Amino acid sequence: MDLEGIKIKACSGVYEPREDSYLLAQMVEKYAFGSVLDLGTGSGIQGIVAAKKGCNVVFSDIDEKALECAKENAVLNGVTGTFVESDMFSSIKGAFNTIIFNPPYLPEDGSSKGSEDIALDGGYDGRKYIDIFLKEYKNHIANEYAALWLESSLNSYENDVAGNAKIVASSRLFFEELVVVMASNRF
Repeated sequence: MDLEGIKIKACSGVYEPREDSYLLAQMVEKYAFGSVLDLGTGSGIQGIVAAKKGCNVVFSDIDEKALECAKENAVLNGVTGTFVESDMFSSIKGAFNTIIFNPPYLPEDGSSKGSEDIALDGGYDGRKYIDIFLKEYKNHIANEYAALWLESSLNSYENDVAGNAKIVASSRLFFEELVVVMASNRF
């Protein structure tokens, strides 16, 4: 599959895919399998990539506008899935072979109380949602699984690479390094 074949319509108030989204999408294309949870789906790009591979996808987001955007983009790309409004894992039922998460990871800069954009604001140190994800994702994994999530050098990602978690992709930007971390008992 070619990521260039994915069509994503920009939606007002919803995070438009950027370098981080495309880096993660490349790893979704490579590693996603089976039943998939796209947590914090935003535009739906990750779930769409997984669905195009033949995965059964649950698109989840706390923002109703994001879910509507993901639905539109799924239709645009000829894929289907289940759409669930959920604050992180609060409304998620069942276990998944693949869980994908591109979290809000930007730390507050000290000059304000953080970004007004829920897709960007990762709290004081940028780890608010990363830490919730790391604490809870194991409650939603199947016997064979791959969890894929994005982090930045702004988040001290090195601390999360241990045990069966490893960096599977990285990209250096002018002010940060982006990495995709994968925890898996399959790859």
